[in-house]
Amino acid sequence: MILKKGDNNDLVKKLQVRLGVEAVGTFGPKTEEAVKKYQAANGLAADGIVGDGTWSKLFPPVTPIAVSAPVVAIPPSSFKLDKLKGHIPDSVIAAIPDTAAKFNITNVLRLAHFLAQAGHESGQFKATSENLNYSSKGLLGIFPRYFTPALAESYARQPQKIANRVYGGRMGNGVEATGDGFKFRGRGYIQLTGKDNYTQFDKTVPEDILANPDLVSGKYALMSAAWFFDKNKLWAICDKGADQGTVTAVTKRVNGGTIGLPDRIKHFNEYYNLLK
Repeated sequence: MILKKGDNNDLVKKLQVRLGVEAVGTFGPKTEEAVKKYQAANGLAADGIVGDGTWSKLFPPVTPIAVSAPVVAIPPSSFKLDKLKGHIPDSVIAAIPDTAAKFNITNVLRLAHFLAQAGHESGQFKATSENLNYSSKGLLGIFPRYFTPALAESYARQPQKIANRVYGGRMGNGVEATGDGFKFRGRGYIQLTGKDNYTQFDKTVPEDILANPDLVSGKYALMSAAWFFDKNKLWAICDKGADQGTVTAVTKRVNGGTIGLPDRIKHFNEYYNLLK
């Protein structure tokens, strides 16, 4: 397959959409220039001609994993959790049955998608509390609306002060001076953040989460992540299948983008194949 200057067809239009060029369907000078720029940036011969190599880079094939059976609800006791041993921590495996029963993890697809996302977001189930130990440069890069250079210097490497400033007065938190920002900072495998979210999650567990928010980074690290999935109706997306497109769709809802997508796909495939 070759597309070059002068061609006029639907493939040219698809190419232009991918490159951010006006999709008129005619391969003109602007399209040729955009192709050359893309080729140069991706280690290809910058000749402005779209052959198989350039096309496959622009539109990598997506190979779906076939779902061997219809999506059927099963009780948590039917999950083959022993297959996950050595792949995720035992403490996480032990928390799955109660978490699944409470927050609608009713099939293998949901569980595999959920574990892949929770694992990636927490560095493979290692991080359960938000790290806010930023340098002044980090504060200016990540939270530019909250810090001037001088202010960043005075807050640098002080996680409690940083959290109270950047989270104060929003997400149900009181103003900076109340300390709510640090008290209700991100915890759990998918960072539950803000007093509003803690208050909603508190209604689902017997302990007083508002009085003891560290329970979210301990006993309820997995359950709080499942609450996030359930609250945001992610299960309906999970049920769509075991293909890369579905992992991508779930990732966008969890992450707001596709950061770490290859790792999420890798672990979804791993968990799904172990559990099915």
